[in-house]
Amino acid sequence: MISFVIPAHNEEAGLGRTLEAIHESARALGQPYEIVVANDASTDRTAEVAEQHQARVVSVNNRQIAATRNSGARAALGERFFFVDADTTINARSVAEAMRYMDKGAVGGGGPPLFEGPIPLYLELLARLAVVAAKFISFTGGAFMFCTREAYLKTGGFDERLFWSEEGAFAMALKREGRFVVLWHPVRTSARRFRSLSWSHVPGFISRLILSPRKTFTDRSFVQKIWYDSNRSNDNRVSNSVAAKISNAITLVLFLVLLSGPVWNFIPWKWTPWGTPLGRIRDVIAIFLCHVGLLFWPVAIACFWNLLKKKHWVEWLKLAALFAFCLWQAWGSTLGVIGEWRRFFLWLPHF
Repeated sequence: MISFVIPAHNEEAGLGRTLEAIHESARALGQPYEIVVANDASTDRTAEVAEQHQARVVSVNNRQIAATRNSGARAALGERFFFVDADTTINARSVAEAMRYMDKGAVGGGGPPLFEGPIPLYLELLARLAVVAAKFISFTGGAFMFCTREAYLKTGGFDERLFWSEEGAFAMALKREGRFVVLWHPVRTSARRFRSLSWSHVPGFISRLILSPRKTFTDRSFVQKIWYDSNRSNDNRVSNSVAAKISNAITLVLFLVLLSGPVWNFIPWKWTPWGTPLGRIRDVIAIFLCHVGLLFWPVAIACFWNLLKKKHWVEWLKLAALFAFCLWQAWGSTLGVIGEWRRFFLWLPHF
């Protein structure tokens, strides 16, 4: 039997569509299946909608996504688990592809999501790039994940110390047990978190992530607005304020600058001398990119830590390659930052 596990809190509006997509996808396989909805302290008609769509409802009061996923998994009867977010619509091709991989020995994996509904242009570009990147680095999580029951039990499930990014930690745990695959066929998920947030929340969240990374993951208050807001009335509302438009435009420019990084490596510096406008623009971009590149250090450290725990040699090789790439980028960025700040302090006395 296949078990589809859905954590849900106040998902009355979109849950029916999610369940219909699961039924359609599962019936195409022609295998026994069940749908388990872990109803986490909902105050709307979530449980009623789930029962109307032939799902088994497990009522919990966790108000934590990791614990709710685990509650649904404990109630599931199948040998193959599919974890689907309540605002996500899956398809038969993704489920069939996941089943084929598990039949061939994969312990689990995930499908990269594309966003539904109106979203800023930079998010649409980021989502489509992420589909390719997820396959390239063999890592994904979030809206659609799958694994065997055996692998789930070996990993201990989702880490209930985390209030977000628990799916990323679960993916790393699965990769330690065996082959982890990223599907080519994406699923569709809501972009409501990005639509409901104001422009001021993003820099605040990023600053908290940098200054207090541990608390950002383990303290619910740090992510209350983004992941644990019970009010769904603004889920489909897009802000048209001037501040939001300015913020989206700035983010789009920064995103395009990040994407331009590899391109500059193929352009000789003599073609963009410092005295020219293009040369100065390139220098500013280089300063920005080398500072952003410092973020590769924590990723490299996380990769190295997980390398020590890997049991499957294929996953070890893939993670080793990712570690080497991150280390190379981090070290190059560090040298760049040192060089730029050295140049700044040499220039400062002449200012």
